[in-house]
Amino acid sequence: MILFPAIDLKDGQCVRLKLGDMAQATVFNDDPAAQALSFERQGFEYLHVVDLNGAFAGESVNGAAVEAILEAVTFPVQLGGGIRSIAHIESWLAKGLSRVILGTVAVRDPALVKEAARLFPGRVAVGIDAKGGKVAVEGWAETSELSVIDLARRFEGAGVAAIIYTDIDRDGVLAGINWPATLELAKAVSIPVIASGGLASMDDIRTLARPEYAVLEGAISGRALYDGRIDSREALALLEQARSA
Repeated sequence: MILFPAIDLKDGQCVRLKLGDMAQATVFNDDPAAQALSFERQGFEYLHVVDLNGAFAGESVNGAAVEAILEAVTFPVQLGGGIRSIAHIESWLAKGLSRVILGTVAVRDPALVKEAARLFPGRVAVGIDAKGGKVAVEGWAETSELSVIDLARRFEGAGVAAIIYTDIDRDGVLAGINWPATLELAKAVSIPVIASGGLASMDDIRTLARPEYAVLEGAISGRALYDGRIDSREALALLEQARSA
């Protein structure tokens, strides 16, 4: 069970959005590399980074900030947002990313995702973001008619390392993770699932530590870590206890 701290990049700054709305961004740190190093020193094992501008633009926009993060830390980093070609994936992995997260392209061109997973084993994850159970794309600006489970099942057996599932209706508002939908997805596919969107408090961490949630690879936390609602030391200790139980 991994607790992934999140760095969302907008205009080179570390922000959190409310309900996926770029107009509702709170800046938490104007030095993303320093924020990443702080998370590493707190004992986190893996960093989750999203290029928000890139997700809307369809190409990397905050590349300089991501490269600065990679230079500052030694723990693994995964990146999503605007990565939509094999060449782009290869370039980022060569720069030191542990894995890339493919979102919009997973809907638009699933064959590309499967090819990437074949070329780069264990280093390609799929990001599935949902509004009302339907998959959203283009930085959450559009909603498709595809269900979360139907999309996830397209990648069974393809070698995808993980699925990062975000409930947009809970993202950035500290409403708690949508546990029923997340568990339903995790049980519907063999691909490891990471929960995202709404992790709000130590109660959510205690939920994660329960045996029935061991089916998940982990969860992503953003705003609750930044504003102190989750104590990183206590959270990591709880999850470590659950792992060794």
